[in-house]
Amino acid sequence: MAFKRIIPCLDLREGRVVKGTRFRDIRDVGDPVELAVLYDGEGADEIAIFDIAASAEGRGTLLDVVRRVAARVSVPLMVGGGVSSVADMEALLDAGAAKVAVNSAAVRRPELIREGAQRFGSHRIVLSVDCRRRTAPGQEPAWEVVIKGGTEPTGMDVLAWVRRGAELGAGELVLNSIDADGTRQGYDNELNRRVKEAVAVPVVASGGAGTMEHLRDGFLVGGADAVLAASIFHFRQVEIRRLKEYLRAAGVPVRL
Repeated sequence: MAFKRIIPCLDLREGRVVKGTRFRDIRDVGDPVELAVLYDGEGADEIAIFDIAASAEGRGTLLDVVRRVAARVSVPLMVGGGVSSVADMEALLDAGAAKVAVNSAAVRRPELIREGAQRFGSHRIVLSVDCRRRTAPGQEPAWEVVIKGGTEPTGMDVLAWVRRGAELGAGELVLNSIDADGTRQGYDNELNRRVKEAVAVPVVASGGAGTMEHLRDGFLVGGADAVLAASIFHFRQVEIRRLKEYLRAAGVPVRL
């Protein structure tokens, strides 16, 4: 039986963990090492570190933060933000990342996914997709890929892009709903379910978790293999150990 995963997310800006709503109204949350150690101790299955300003500012992810976090925790790290080359991937993996997430650079040059998968293995390459709902009245639901921290629309259809990403070698997908991000109103489970039906690789739901019920529904309604959340953990609304006990009681197979 495959266990479902709980992934706290550390969004970085200038070396600090921050949180906003729909990538705006950013406020400081704390030190990344301290938070990572806390979540590791509470039972997180992985920890995600995303440098949310790296792509927009045209620079790489903060390697020093990755090294310091990796030295203090036992769980795998998924790291992304500003990854634009195989050399960037190698630097992050050498710094202690278990997986590297690509986003904007892969949209501009999809072959980056294949190059990373061939060099390091598909299991270490994650395609992170920022998604914005573009459904018109009376039409089937649709989502557009946006890049550069949600600031730049691409005109690309999310379902078409994730299929291509999986074909190119991405071993996992992170779907971040820009509409739901930071709102604490729940994941876009329709998006997650449709992507899950379209690809054979694991899907991580991201954006919008505000209660334990939202995380439960991410698994049971959205079909996600893992759920990623930030605010509910940072502001101590939910403690991971208690969350896992709740999920187990609700029929979600999690590792206690």
